[in-house]
Amino acid sequence: MLRYLFSSPPDIAGFILLSVAFIIALSLHEYGHALSADLQGDPTARLAGRLTFNPRSHLDPVGTFMLVMVGFGWGKPVPFAPNKLRSQRFGAALVAIAGPLVNIILAFISAAALLALVRSGASGDGFTGLLGRFLEISLGLNVTLALFNLIPVPPLDGSRILGAALPPNKQHIVYFLDKWGFVVLLIVGFILFPRFAGPVINSTARLILTLVGA
Repeated sequence: MLRYLFSSPPDIAGFILLSVAFIIALSLHEYGHALSADLQGDPTARLAGRLTFNPRSHLDPVGTFMLVMVGFGWGKPVPFAPNKLRSQRFGAALVAIAGPLVNIILAFISAAALLALVRSGASGDGFTGLLGRFLEISLGLNVTLALFNLIPVPPLDGSRILGAALPPNKQHIVYFLDKWGFVVLLIVGFILFPRFAGPVINSTARLILTLVGA
């Protein structure tokens, strides 16, 4: 996000559009977690006030700071009680995957709206231009959030999916990641993800546009 402010001249509009897209994407991502847990019989998130679209309930200070500084971030973890979920084996994974799934849905909605705007022949000036740019940003951002959160490192959603997928005799991998997850996450977030994610994100965004436009 900082690149918008430190470009020459500063791209204030881009910064605002990305900020709005991030707030929407992250809030709905966390809402997806809360809704999944609630539908599986665990009221913990709902009782904690997390079954809401209100961004103030979902924004995490550190995750938001990371987004501003390096271009990726995360929300406040949604509380839930695995023992209250209907499925003890896969319940936590279903809660985890709900967040990235919401981002994928938002990416498809953004792509469909963007293609509709382009095909309408609307001018790229004024409000229409800002809307088109917002939809482009929303598409890329939601793909980024979905892919980043699927990385199997705590506290990201992929770690719970990995835990459900691994057989009992391989759970030591999860325990190792729980112990060293934050260190691994910093390495992935600062070094590996920014370097290698670009082509994957762009390819995924193009695939979504292709599927929507087919």
